Amino acid sequence: EPVEGKKPKNPALWWVDGDGEEVKWSFEELGVLSRKAANVLSGACSLQCGDRVLLLLPRIPEWWLLNVACMRTGTVLIPGTQQLTAKDILYRLQKSKAKGIITDDSVASAVESVEADCQSLKFKLLVSEGHREGWLSFKDLLKNAPSDHQCATTKSQHPMAIYFTSGTTGAPKMTEHSHCSYGIGLTVSGRYWLNLTSSDIYWNTSDTGWAKAAWSIFSAWSQGACVFVHKMPQFSPPAVLESLSRYPITVFCSAPTAYRMLVQHQLPSCTFNSLRHCVSAGEPINPEVMAKWKAWTGLDIHESYGQTETVLVCGNFKGMEIKPGSMGKPSPGYDVKIIDENGNILPPGKEGEIAIKVKPTRPLFLFTCYTDDPEKTKATVRGDFYVTGDRGLMDDNGYFWFVGRADDVINSAGYRIGPFEVESALIEHPAVAESAVVSSPDPIRGEVVKAFVVLTPNYISHDPEKMMKELQDHVKKATAPYKYPRKMEFVQELPKTISGKIRRTELRQKEWRRY
Repeated sequence: EPVEGKKPKNPALWWVDGDGEEVKWSFEELGVLSRKAANVLSGACSLQCGDRVLLLLPRIPEWWLLNVACMRTGTVLIPGTQQLTAKDILYRLQKSKAKGIITDDSVASAVESVEADCQSLKFKLLVSEGHREGWLSFKDLLKNAPSDHQCATTKSQHPMAIYFTSGTTGAPKMTEHSHCSYGIGLTVSGRYWLNLTSSDIYWNTSDTGWAKAAWSIFSAWSQGACVFVHKMPQFSPPAVLESLSRYPITVFCSAPTAYRMLVQHQLPSCTFNSLRHCVSAGEPINPEVMAKWKAWTGLDIHESYGQTETVLVCGNFKGMEIKPGSMGKPSPGYDVKIIDENGNILPPGKEGEIAIKVKPTRPLFLFTCYTDDPEKTKATVRGDFYVTGDRGLMDDNGYFWFVGRADDVINSAGYRIGPFEVESALIEHPAVAESAVVSSPDPIRGEVVKAFVVLTPNYISHDPEKMMKELQDHVKKATAPYKYPRKMEFVQELPKTISGKIRRTELRQKEWRRY
């Protein structure tokens, strides 16, 4: 029972499956269980410090447990999403030379179909109620493992995790992070951007395969906050809204795609009594979506910008005035500039590449390298800067604005147009659920703006010609007229990366192949 005047302590992890099952672990229980799990890794799995392991699990408590166990043993963790195909798994196992793979029943047969081609693979660990031939049982081993464990001696620069980046272009790269880059980098985000304290309950809806999921370990636990997890196999707006109403979640973090879906499913009956702070990351969020969310919940969405390689680069931190559409100001620990192709710093208002100063001193939070690829690693540095490959500009007040991936920017008749501003104009129209804007070849202008538009249910049956004209006129009014989409195609859905980012590359390539 709680002592008089002392509130009961927050759990470290609070997991729900949506069907009434719950798991709550205190920090003490997390300590005991993760020591036992560490003994499973160094015992039955015979992992040495520095060995790599692939972890493909859904949002279940064991995922968080194994993250901590890997830190204890010095095992280099390679998370992946459950949605990977056998071919993806083979690519990751061969490229990383991982010693082991940890997964569940849903992925086990895909692993078995490729394991003959993976020379480095020494063990397969199954997280399941049942048993499977050729697999170690995590449940049995955990139950019988001792609960005392001596932590491996790792240094701050030792590799801690490798993330295969979901890049909107090219094959995934192995992005290596050290014990300090995520450990300290995400502590800064937890305190100043997520605004977390030990009395908060933090829900980050990220898939366990993305670097973003690590934010629900370091950012929260470094501040003593509780990590809330909903099993949710697919992103379901009704389930999210119901959980925000039902559980005392105080800080909510999701991707712009998710917020776009939530404001469309807006239910007046939903009230979020505990919610006090909302953030978004992953891609820019449209000002219209922020306005709808604020009108409904009374809360701002604090946007941020970062990459798998960087942790948070810019953000709207607590106490800062929010300019809708801006990614905010540089995160503590980073000196962020807009530079030209020669590495010169550009003045406010000039568009260029978003870059982080790495000379004379490389910031602690930046990734170590692209594993086994010195060429690609070297290509990220221009002059004194790490180059993000994203274009943006800084205004006179030091706020940064995202324009687009370097290859997404459209050059039409001498005008440079960023896809995001056109998409943000389109979504202000009630007919538009979502859109993707890319360049399309044009004999006169070289290229023109083309919009792929997903209509909201009430507008699907409208005459496409009239709808197109109406949306074009709307964009001309909402933003500079030269940015309006001269071509438009209505589609049922947009191609996305597994993490929900729009794959403009795919649409653009298809568009240019047609001509």
